[in-house]
Parts: sequence; C-alpha cells; structure tokens
Amino acid sequence: MTVTEPELRERLAEIEDPLVGDDIVSLGLINDISIKGGRAGISVAFNTPYAPAEMDLGKEIREVVTGAGLEPQIDAAVTAEQGFDQEVFPNIRNVVAVASGKGGVGKTTVAANLAAGLDRLGARVGLLDADIHGPNVPRMLPVEDEPQVTGNEERLVPAVSDGVKLMSMGFLIKNQDDPAVLRGPMVNNVMTHFLENVEWGTLDYLVVDLPPGTGDASLDLLQSLPVTGVAIVTTPQQMAVDDARKGLRLFEKHNAPVLGLVENMSTFHCSSCGDTHNPFGEGGAAVIADDYNVEILGSLPIHTDYGADGTEAPVIKDETSPVHDVTADLVEHTVDRVGEVNRRRPDDRLQSVDASSAFGDQPSGTARLADR
Repeated sequence: MTVTEPELRERLAEIEDPLVGDDIVSLGLINDISIKGGRAGISVAFNTPYAPAEMDLGKEIREVVTGAGLEPQIDAAVTAEQGFDQEVFPNIRNVVAVASGKGGVGKTTVAANLAAGLDRLGARVGLLDADIHGPNVPRMLPVEDEPQVTGNEERLVPAVSDGVKLMSMGFLIKNQDDPAVLRGPMVNNVMTHFLENVEWGTLDYLVVDLPPGTGDASLDLLQSLPVTGVAIVTTPQQMAVDDARKGLRLFEKHNAPVLGLVENMSTFHCSSCGDTHNPFGEGGAAVIADDYNVEILGSLPIHTDYGADGTEAPVIKDETSPVHDVTADLVEHTVDRVGEVNRRRPDDRLQSVDASSAFGDQPSGTARLADR
C-alpha cells in the first residue's frame, strides 16, 4: 500500500534537529509534501546552504522517504522577501558579521578564512571589508583585477578572489601607506555606499569584516540591515576579553544573534622544545561563553600559516597546513550556527512552497537540496 502524505509527515516527525532540539515537523521545517507516481516531493525550510547539520538532516529525510518505498525529491525553498531591504540586498540569504572588541586579535584572518572556507564548500560568497580605517582583506585575498563600475557608472562591481566577491576601502586608496582619515559621518557615508551601491548579485553568504570596537561602522550595519549572526573574535588575554564583552553586549542590545566566540592565538606549539604554551593566558573565551551562554566556535593557535610570514592566502586553501583542519572546523561550526539561527525562526525567513514543484519547474527561490 502506498504511504499517504499525512503518514509520511508522521514518519518525518521522528527526525530531530540536533541543534534546535525538536523534530523537524514541529519546527515548521517541512513546508509541503506531495506524492505522485512513487515519488515524494518535499519542500523544506532550509536557508543555510552547505551547513553540515542541514546536509545531515537532508540525508535523514531521504532515508525516511526511501524507507517508505518512495523516491525522494527534496527542494529547499527560500522566500524572495527575507526581511532585507529589497532595494539594498535583494538576493543575499545570510549576512554574517565578524567583530572584535579591540584591534590586533585576528578578526580579518577569521573573516577571510570564513569566506574562503564557505566558498570551498560550494556556497556563493561575498566579503565586505568594513574596517574603513584598516582595510587589510585585499592582502589576505589577493585579486587580479580591482573592482569595476557598471556601464552607467552607478554601481561598483566587486573584485573576485578565487570565487569570493570582495569589496574593500583598500581598493579606493591609491597609496597603501596613506591612512584613511575619516570622521564619523564620512564613515557612515562609506558604509552606506558599500551597502547600497555594490552589485553583489546572488549570494548565499555575505561575510562582513567589521572594524574593531563598537563604533559607527558596526552601528550603521546593524541599523541598515538585519544581520543573520555575529562571530566575535578575541584572544585569551584579559584586555581583549573585556573588550569582547562590550561587543557582545552591543549586538545583543540590537537583537543581532551572536553565533559564538572565536578564540584566536589560543596556544603556541614550539617546534624546538615540543611543548605547547599559552602566551596570552588561557580560558578567557570560556569565561565569556559561560557568562553569556554563547558557544565557542573555535580556538585557533598561533601559527605562521595564518599570515605571519607574509603569505597572501587563507590557510583554509592549504590542506597540507597543520592548522587547516582546525580552521575548517571553525568554518563548519559557524555555518551550522547560522543554520540553527535560521531554523529557530523559519516563519520569518522562509515561505511555504508547493512540494509538487519537485515534479516540474521550480519556482523562483527554490533550490534542490541535492545540488548543495
């Protein structure tokens, strides 16, 4: 006997989202089910491409459908109106900000590796270097051609670094030794220009490398568009930890979900003596995580592969590097947290799509989960 759509929905209700802690049906992650000719079309409310946890949920859905004697066809449907200002970002699914309470903690290193890591997973990625006074992203993600302008010279076309679309104040400064002397209102104007007048196209993720501290650029971003989540970078030393707390409170105050903390420069392995040292102390990020009930996305050691030797490439691209795996884990943990945030609020982010689209042309905003 062929399984009915209500029966299949009941079976799918046995799948639990391991991060959110409830079944996928109760969470509203199953938009629609359509059974036709031995095939089951299922529209799922996933909005985080290449997130490992969502990929695993997709596999479980396929196993349930196959176990019911049906051929699975799963579509991930994304609304055309995700809460963003459609005049600004009509085709960007997730905005992930990387912030820090103070400079010198490796925020740009984390942002560049996160963007390059998402690109290597297969996502469409942009990186906005919003550190107006210290735009260092172009050094970490070198490009062959700098940004161009559209034919009518109204919008900037981002540069591309090995698949990652890139925009930075660094491209607008002719002499890289010249400081960007900008006061508050001018910083706001530059940020508005980067937000409104850049032809980003369709992106799964826009990673935004914020300037350190809690100044104008961070506030302007929070007031201009809803941020999917923020990763806060710190080192273990007490001064950095204290400043990271201030940044965390800023984003909480503006209802921007904090994805978690990245503890950079956490340890140093001495190749000469063979011992591991903690030059900046230890446990700083763990204390914040406990106090504010946030996660630690990853702990990165001190290593020359992160650019201390002048290397102009993210370590995530070098699978032979001894710190590649820990960096890849950071990328996957971060994108899983983005997915968790999205799945906790599916009604705000996604639309219900008729699952019968699995048997024909897909409506705009849908993507086959198998294509991820």
